Amino acid sequence: MLKLYKITDTEKLYWETWENDGTHTVHWGALGTQGSSKEIKSTFLKKAEKVIQKEIDQKIEEGYAPIDEEETKVLLIEFAVEGMGTVDDVSKRQRLDARMNETLGWKGLGHNDGGSIGSGTMESCCFVVDFDIAKAVIEEDLKDTEFSDYTRIYEE
Repeated sequence: MLKLYKITDTEKLYWETWENDGTHTVHWGALGTQGSSKEIKSTFLKKAEKVIQKEIDQKIEEGYAPIDEEETKVLLIEFAVEGMGTVDDVSKRQRLDARMNETLGWKGLGHNDGGSIGSGTMESCCFVVDFDIAKAVIEEDLKDTEFSDYTRIYEE
């Protein structure tokens, strides 16, 4: 997977691509939005890899660049648990982790990196490109779900 970003004073954009069993998905948009996507397949006359590389080169010319994980923010979604937590708590956090991978990934914001539990709290840890946009997207996504009982969303 290749993720590129163009972040300026006036725009925050993402562009990414990954391979799926012989096809390539390209996904792009403004940070925090579902954006658009397309599939590129190789044909007899054109290899998908060459088409993708041409798009990558174009995006780099337009000012897009990768962001190192060290440049991302650590966003934590915290829940209160009894003591060290239960098996049900761990299961809930795992469902949340998967949901955050989908939500953050499809909105160009980042990914989930697991979490922790114990001493009265449970956290789901996410690496995000923009904390404020990610927090707003997550708050909206968790509204009226089994995860709406979080105690806080904060930056580590």
